Amino acid sequence: MVDVRIERIVDAAEVHAAADLFDGPPLAEATGRFLATAGHHLLLAYDDDGRAVGMITGVEMTHPDKGTEMFVYELSVVPEARRRGIGNALVTELAAIARRNGCYGMWVGTEPDNEAALATYRRAGADEEAPFTLLNWDLIRRAE
Repeated sequence: MVDVRIERIVDAAEVHAAADLFDGPPLAEATGRFLATAGHHLLLAYDDDGRAVGMITGVEMTHPDKGTEMFVYELSVVPEARRRGIGNALVTELAAIARRNGCYGMWVGTEPDNEAALATYRRAGADEEAPFTLLNWDLIRRAE
């Protein structure tokens, strides 16, 4: 396992400084809302030089007959730092937060051909369940 420092982020400036870890530039309003919402978690992994090399986001979800579980929303590691255990360390830390917060489980969805993600999640202790079909509503496009 690589030696990284993992921190739970509460300052939007830290998110914006690590913009290359996201699919697109972090949106100021969305970032502030995410960080301010209870049960939303954003962790960054920093290398020895203090550079953010990985991130994970998780959202606690509660249902009346199930309790609370952690949804792994997104995981990212910069290309030059991959295959060094950073993704595993981030998933493991998010799972520790989930346990401390009383979550009964944690789950993630990924594409069936995303071999890197599947390997990372399995290495971090995830069990594969039956496949499911994902349906999506594009609420912005339909509203136009």
